[in-house]
Amino acid sequence: MTSEQQAILSAELAELEGPQREAAIETIARAREEGDLSENFGYHDAKNVHGLLERRIAILRDRLKSAVIVEAAAGGSEAVATGSCVVISDDRGQQLEFEISNVGGKGVVSTSSPLGQALFGKRVGERVQVEAPHMTWTATIVEIRAA
Repeated sequence: MTSEQQAILSAELAELEGPQREAAIETIARAREEGDLSENFGYHDAKNVHGLLERRIAILRDRLKSAVIVEAAAGGSEAVATGSCVVISDDRGQQLEFEISNVGGKGVVSTSSPLGQALFGKRVGERVQVEAPHMTWTATIVEIRAA
């Protein structure tokens, strides 16, 4: 991941481990005060939310611990790499723009996804076959630039 992506994940982790964890614990405590836990749906819901929060924290810690920081890709004729902002055109002429990353989010394509794998290492003008789970389609790389 790029250092910018690392900073985004680190900030999310800090938010989850701090204010969001405290809020989840407070919600559990308030729900516990409502009485019988066997039929206390608020308590069970709060415990589920807390469990999901802890799972996300574990995932982020693991990603950050095993991350390899790379330089963001340069623009122009460079090959698609982690940190590249890529514009592709599909068979119907529709263009899509996204960032290649190991960090999820809006406008991001994972390096491990079918599209990310097909594009990785390719250059502007190259056509690639994208082996998606339910279909295969062709994309042409229109532009590569630094994210």
